[in-house]
Formats: sequence, C-alpha cells, structure tokens
Amino acid sequence: MNVKNVTVVGAGSMGHQIAMLSALAGFKTNLQDLQGETLEKAKISLVDIMDKWVAKEKITHEQRDQAFENLYITTDLREAAEEADLVIEAVVEKLEVKREVFAQLDAIVPRHTVFATNSSTIVSSLIADATSRPEKVCNMHFFFPPLVMDCVEVVKGEHTSEETAQLAMDVCDRMNRTAVLLQKEISGFIANRILFAIQKEAMALYEGGYADFKDIDKITRKALRHPIGPFELMDLSGLDVGYYVMKQQYSETGDPNDKPSQTLIDKVEAGELGRKTGKGFYEYEKKVKN
Repeated sequence: MNVKNVTVVGAGSMGHQIAMLSALAGFKTNLQDLQGETLEKAKISLVDIMDKWVAKEKITHEQRDQAFENLYITTDLREAAEEADLVIEAVVEKLEVKREVFAQLDAIVPRHTVFATNSSTIVSSLIADATSRPEKVCNMHFFFPPLVMDCVEVVKGEHTSEETAQLAMDVCDRMNRTAVLLQKEISGFIANRILFAIQKEAMALYEGGYADFKDIDKITRKALRHPIGPFELMDLSGLDVGYYVMKQQYSETGDPNDKPSQTLIDKVEAGELGRKTGKGFYEYEKKVKN
C-alpha cells in the first residue's frame, strides 16, 4: 500500500471523525467542506474528543498533537484533493450530489487516486461512471460514530478492481478498524439491511398503535439486549439521514415498503431531526457552553 495522502470530503458527523481516524493512522489528511462553519464545528468537536482520549489514556499527548499536525481543513476542494492517493466522500446521502462531487474530484486528483464513498446505502456502481476510473471506485462504509465503532464494510462492485478493494482494506487496517469485504453489491449492504428491517417493524408497530415508541425501545433493550432502542438510534443517527436513505432505496426498488413512513416525513418536515436539533422522538437538553 502506497497511500500517504488521504482526503475526506464532507465534515459532518461522519466525515470529520473519519478524517481523525486517518490522521491518527499517520496519513496526511485533508478535510474539506464547502461550509467554513461546519469545519470550525468539526475542529472543536475533534479537539474535545481527543482531549478526552488523552485524559482516559487511550492516546498520549504526543499522539494527539501528531494527529492534529497531520490534519488540515479547507473549503477548497482542489487544494484538498490535488495530491490525494485516496478520497473518502462523506457528503449528504443524495445520489445526485455524490455523483457531482465525484465528477469534480475526477478532474482534480492524480490518475492513481482511489475513490471511496462512505454512503450507508448507495452502491458505488451508481456513482462510478461519473468518473473516468470506475475500477478505482468502491464503498468504505464506516459506522456512526466512526471514532467509536470498530467496523467498516468495504463493498466491491463488478467495476471495482481487486487492487482497489485491497487498498481500502489495508487503509482500514492502518486506521485500526475491522474491515469486512463484500464481494457483491446490494443496496444498504449488510448491517443496515438488518437494522432497517428492525426500524421499519418498530415504526409499523408504533404507527399501528400497538405500543408507544418509548416502550418499543424499552422492550428492544430489555428483551433483545440491544444497547439502544430503534427510536433512540434514529434520533442519534439523525432522522433526516434515515429519510434520505429510504427515499434513495424507494427510487431504486419502487417498492412502497421502502418509502419513508408518514411519521418520519412529518418529523423531518418539522425540523425534528433528533439529537442534533434537540428534538426527534425524544427531547434533548441543549448543552450550554461556559
């Protein structure tokens, strides 16, 4: 593996933590987002997380300082990607946006650069032809939050070369993450297909009036030993994320069962997106900074 420079496009809840994993692994890492405010929030969040890691002796002061030395943030896509060996895209879960980003990147990066999408459901074959190098495109699906969750689904489409898939696996290993290689594409991959089935059934039971969402979460935790209930998890991940994922799945399958539920639509339209907005299914206290 000859990856030295990694670019992460999108500094939201996934992207900034993926970038820190990269920086901690010793890669020179550029984190790019069009919004300067998003980058500033990402930096504040990472400083807070890394300081806590030092306090808990998960890393040393020297490792923390070296990681931040490896990390550069910018709003300029060309500046971020012109020397990249690997680009990991972590923008909004909308196919047309991802295709536009990949097309822009294709005109900027060197010919050897590998592209990976962190999409939680969109297979890379729907994006690869937006580039001139489909054999160098794959999925690297990190789980939320990436600095905590030790799993990455690396998905190899028919267009993806063996070398590209192996490079993605090797990068995950350097990031100290357990990577699992999927040799065949399927929308939603493995973990999310299982998760979506649980969430769909939970939503149907709630909308059917069989139990309150809090009780469904309680049963899931107590009886099934899940660490978090389906509605709590939707709030944690962001209801808008689930909404866009289901819209994408429905556009691919045409199956009415893949449409977002009316409850989810109502929540998103009301701006009740979960923890990040202070209200989703549950209400959350806003943290007041001194």
